[in-house]
Amino acid sequence: MAAGQGLTDRARLAFLLTPPLAWLVVAYLGSLAVLLVSAFWQTNEFTGAVVRAFTLHNIERVLTDEVFRVATLRTLGVALTVTVICAALAVPIALYMAKIASPRARLILVVAVTTPLWASYLVKAYAWRMLLSPEGPLSWATGFTPGYGIVATVATLTYLWLPYMVIPVYAAFERIPDALVDASSDLGASDFATMRMVLAPLVFPGIAAGSIFTFSLSLGDYIAVTIVGGKTQMLGNIIYGQLVTANNQPLAAALSIIPLAAIVAYLLAMRRTGALENV
Repeated sequence: MAAGQGLTDRARLAFLLTPPLAWLVVAYLGSLAVLLVSAFWQTNEFTGAVVRAFTLHNIERVLTDEVFRVATLRTLGVALTVTVICAALAVPIALYMAKIASPRARLILVVAVTTPLWASYLVKAYAWRMLLSPEGPLSWATGFTPGYGIVATVATLTYLWLPYMVIPVYAAFERIPDALVDASSDLGASDFATMRMVLAPLVFPGIAAGSIFTFSLSLGDYIAVTIVGGKTQMLGNIIYGQLVTANNQPLAAALSIIPLAAIVAYLLAMRRTGALENV
């Protein structure tokens, strides 16, 4: 009887897991496989049609072209800068929300942090375009605006992805018992020492988890840089240009391997921090 019940439970589990696993394999892993394979295809010079003939030309061009190399370094720099700024802003906000704010204030802050996630991406990006415009509110109020470029791109991406850093850091602070902080204070530790020696190690996995979102989202973004980046070129909009404007799907696929490899490398680095358990 028990063996029959076990077989029934396994059959039910298989029935429940088969559709999502099939979707994962076909739609997600399958599309990645097609992407990697198409990077080794060619395009007809006259018609622009994709020719399924093996070539290493696209990979060689990605590795040797100065424009692509500079764009790669710029994109990685922007993604890391956005991640660092988001972490610097998220830690004090999350600490206040979790340990200092009253329950009512905490609820208001949680709503304030998560509400922008419900707004349209384009609306938020164009709002920053208006804010940073030479004739925009920032110029009226301060007489200065950075204009459109790398600074505007970093500021916009930081605003867009900050909630993805605040939420896991807030959850990490929330899980720390207040008694642990009190014990550190009773043993004579200063607030700074408590933060550095007690809270920081416990919160770091939450920061690392948030950084996975901010880094990967910044790395693949191409809309914000198009709206506020001016003449700034990042990998995302170069890939989009090769795919849509230049109609060169194989080269776009070869370029797409760079952010994909960067994200995989970042995930492997974060694995050691325990961040993947906090995602």
